[in-house]
Amino acid sequence: MTVDQVIFLGQKMMEVALVVGTPVLIVTFVVGLLISVFQAATQIHEMTLTFIPKILAALLSLFIFGNWMFVKLVEYTKENFHYLLQMVR
Repeated sequence: MTVDQVIFLGQKMMEVALVVGTPVLIVTFVVGLLISVFQAATQIHEMTLTFIPKILAALLSLFIFGNWMFVKLVEYTKENFHYLLQMVR
């Protein structure tokens, strides 16, 4: 395995991780931002007010985007096995 092949596999891994993780991160970021604005406006600074909605938003986004995320990960795994088979031949 050459250095170029390792860099290619690492690059693909980082791309897939970024694409798969983005929906959940964006949803939890938006929910956290809305809760922060609400807390600043009402001056209610309860710690559970920040964590529970973010956890629920993350679970909801996993429920919504989970199938798509799973398909992307399966495609990536198939591509890796195909690429490794080509390297062995």
